[in-house]
Amino acid sequence: MRIGTIEPNVPVVLAPMAGITNTAFRRLCREYGGGLFVSEMITARALVERNATTMRLIQHHPSETIRSIQLYGVEPETMAAAARILVDENHADHIDLNFGCPVPKVTRKGGGAALPWKTTLFERILRATVAAAGDVPVTIKMRMGIDDDHLTYTDAATIAQDSGVAAIGLRGRTAAEHYSGDAHWGAIATMKELVPTMTILGNGDIWSGADARRMVDETGCDGVIVGRGCLGRPWLFADLEAAFGGDAELIEPNLGYVADAFRRHAELLVDFYEDENHGCRDVRKHVAWYFKGYAVGGETRSALARVGSLSEMDDILAQVDRDAPYPGADAEGQRGRAGSPKRPSLPDGWLNSREVSGDDMADLVDTESGPSGG
Repeated sequence: MRIGTIEPNVPVVLAPMAGITNTAFRRLCREYGGGLFVSEMITARALVERNATTMRLIQHHPSETIRSIQLYGVEPETMAAAARILVDENHADHIDLNFGCPVPKVTRKGGGAALPWKTTLFERILRATVAAAGDVPVTIKMRMGIDDDHLTYTDAATIAQDSGVAAIGLRGRTAAEHYSGDAHWGAIATMKELVPTMTILGNGDIWSGADARRMVDETGCDGVIVGRGCLGRPWLFADLEAAFGGDAELIEPNLGYVADAFRRHAELLVDFYEDENHGCRDVRKHVAWYFKGYAVGGETRSALARVGSLSEMDDILAQVDRDAPYPGADAEGQRGRAGSPKRPSLPDGWLNSREVSGDDMADLVDTESGPSGG
């Protein structure tokens, strides 16, 4: 798998996830296996305005030798300015652009997965960002379209190829599907056939190394993007590396192994925030994911979900049965919310034309208000 001049040792990309893929989580995943590890989404306007939270989120640990940042934006000029900051100030070796967010607060303003419908604006954003990034490769992550009647991925692939984009990541779902049902891997195969010389990354329903290998074999994609599958399972990257012929081994962790990983995650969060209480508060949301399927009582789970210090965490984890075995299928499979299909929220008249109007742009710009990480 090549992305411009970048060739990760494993054809796997950690998907940007808001509030999850900060430096701490990226470091943790890299301790288990290889790949390309992308930051959580950064809003272009906030970066240009040098919002303090945003400037913190674009920082990388010295161990991150390939620095990948995902940008979100709707104005070509702002996206170009953000890319120039990342490149000129040496913050990134790879820039990914978000055109896949299905969240109503974004799509109802025409952003995220809704934006590729407006083909001219989509192309302007790509060309402006690629030009500003220079030698730093620019990739995009997107969905199949708004819904089954308004698919955009084939048009978007051709535009991306002509605009100098280095790789395309395609989630095999529409915005209407959110995370429900089964991902449509056939769309990934279609895209690879349409733009065979481009690096195509498949995304959707990768819960194991075997799933990743099967996606590549069935679709012909060059690599995979993994998101929810690694929540509470950073060792999934060892499984993925093994699936692609690397040195890592399949891990079937007992409870002690899981407890140690959870503790390490908290330690890295404390280092990232430079605040023990903040780091411990942040790791609380990961409790259910880490201990899914394991014999950990409700009282212990509840205590971990209220933990405020590493020493308190150590006392709680000391009470679990470290020898409790890997529970098999109960610990595997889907993580995070699947939800159900939803009618996409869009601006009035958005689907009437594939050109963008002045009123459309006013709504679009409003999607960039607020801090990073939507």
